[in-house]
Amino acid sequence: MNRSLPLNALQVFDVAATELSFARAAERLFVTHGAISRQIRTLEDALGLPLFERRNRAVFLTPAGERLHATTRQMFEQLTQTVASLRPVAASRTLVVSCEPTLAMRWLIPRLGAFAQAHPDIALHLHSAGGPIDLASAGVDVAIRRNDFFWGHTLVAEPLADEWIGPVGLPTAFDAPHPTLLHTRTRPQAWHDWQRAMKADGQALPHGRYAARAGTPPPFEHFYLSLQAASAGLGAAIGSVYMVGDELRDARLIAPHGFVRDGSAYVALARDAFSANPATQALLAWLRTAMVEAALPWIGSSATDVTG
Repeated sequence: MNRSLPLNALQVFDVAATELSFARAAERLFVTHGAISRQIRTLEDALGLPLFERRNRAVFLTPAGERLHATTRQMFEQLTQTVASLRPVAASRTLVVSCEPTLAMRWLIPRLGAFAQAHPDIALHLHSAGGPIDLASAGVDVAIRRNDFFWGHTLVAEPLADEWIGPVGLPTAFDAPHPTLLHTRTRPQAWHDWQRAMKADGQALPHGRYAARAGTPPPFEHFYLSLQAASAGLGAAIGSVYMVGDELRDARLIAPHGFVRDGSAYVALARDAFSANPATQALLAWLRTAMVEAALPWIGSSATDVTG
């Protein structure tokens, strides 16, 4: 076969094969699910054989896909190492930051310009990923995560901000006696956690208004998608104050019950003490300040009260 393989499609395939999910690959690459499918189809057409098996809304690598992934993984790792070696020594002020996808897309990315203005000598390279991470093998300096998993005993964890959640949607979403509740696979207990937190906070809710009901839409694959669905008028979703603050400010969403702590928090993870590197120390301070500023209009002075 003399037909050359499209490099972009190979990169898309490598990410999709690593994630075993077109939806998560789309989040990492900041493209649509359809764009991922088209690139995979282009590559499969070029090779003349399938690379993924699609079963029950899940994808699995075929034997050919596994062989190709072993090569693309090595190829892109070598490419990353080579590019890094070609960069000037000044790249020591470059920080590779891994951030949970929804927080990255809805909060961090819109504020990267502000960080660049405050710290023009520090370049941030952002990776979108969630959950456990091996910082060394991933080449990541700082990971921003919610503390809903165990990250081991070798990483340094610095608190950033408590998580505050509450139902959000268009005004019409809350007009009905029983709003349509939107759920997500990545936070399946979000509605339960909110109602528990409201009760613990001494806030009463109308009896049965937010109870689970037949006909509830199937859960969305990711937290980000449930918030997008709420913005589109499909129902009410549980939102994080950091991820919906911009929409609340612009009156594109409402939060009729405000926000309550759900017991979790965001942390910054690193291999060494943040104080050992002026760049990571500067990033930590900026993240804390920026998260307080984002939450302050909606939760008041409680935004400055961070549990360690």
